[in-house]
Amino acid sequence: MVPGALVIVLMGVSGTGKTAVGTRLAQALGGEFAEGDDYHPKANVAKMRSGVPLDDADREPWLETLSRQIGAWLEQDLTVVLTCSALKQRYRDILKAGRPGVVFVHLKGDKALIRARLQKRRGHYMPASLLDSQLATLEEPADAITVGIEGTPDAIVAEIMKALAKA
Repeated sequence: MVPGALVIVLMGVSGTGKTAVGTRLAQALGGEFAEGDDYHPKANVAKMRSGVPLDDADREPWLETLSRQIGAWLEQDLTVVLTCSALKQRYRDILKAGRPGVVFVHLKGDKALIRARLQKRRGHYMPASLLDSQLATLEEPADAITVGIEGTPDAIVAEIMKALAKA
C-alpha cells in the first residue's frame, strides 16, 4: 500500500486495458477506481462514437474537469486510480497541475495487439478505427511508469505495484 493521498492516472491509447488493470490496481492499493471516460461531455462521446477523433478543443474541458476532480481527491486524502488516455504532455500537465500526489502509469503495447483487443470489445463507444489517430497523437511520457500490456491484468498490476514501491 502506498501511504498518503495519491492519484494514479492510468494512461494510454484505447484498448490497452486501462479499465481491467485500473479496477484491480485500485483494489490492490485499497483505493477507489474512477473511469475518466465517464467525465466526457455527451458531445465528445457522440463524436467518438461516430468515428471522429477528438481535438484539443474537445479534450480541454474534459481534462479541466478531471484536474478539478483530482484536486478534490487529493484534498480528501484519497487513493484513486483514474483511467485517462492522457496522450499529450500538455494533457498530463493539466492533470498533474504541479501536484506531487499525481503519478502517471503508461500502459503500452504493440499496435496489432491493441487493434485486436479493440475489435473484440463490445459495448464501448470508441471504435477500432480511431486507434491510428490516438497513436499519432500519443507523446511518449518521460514522467511515467511504463508497463507493457502483454501479460494478464493481474501480472500488470503486480509490475505496477513493484514500480510504485520503488518510487
